[in-house]
Amino acid sequence: MSAAAPRSPEELFDGYPDSLAICRRVEHVVSALGEVSVAVTKSQVSFRRRKAFAFVWRPGQYLSSAVPAVLSISLRHEIASDRFKEIAHPAKTVWMHHLELRAVCEVDDQVCGWLTDAYETAR
Repeated sequence: MSAAAPRSPEELFDGYPDSLAICRRVEHVVSALGEVSVAVTKSQVSFRRRKAFAFVWRPGQYLSSAVPAVLSISLRHEIASDRFKEIAHPAKTVWMHHLELRAVCEVDDQVCGWLTDAYETAR
């Protein structure tokens, strides 16, 4: 029998305060944009409008990593930036941008702009 999925970001990031703080900062940013729903699964916290557009997860849950959190941002176009650890193109109209975050302050104006773009296109 598998364990129940966490019901909150606090449960998902239990024991990882830096990861939770980063997640809460992202939540604050996207909630200021308008109506956003938050879903928590066994592996991530997702933020959605009509479609999911941003995801926060802890890489150490699956890989050997000291990075507290990864923010994955879904956009309809690719953004060229050295800040992204990886950019995937899983579907014709989806570009997934994976950004390693080591501190809350890294959710800066540039990241907020990317989240705003993602929010706007998630209708």
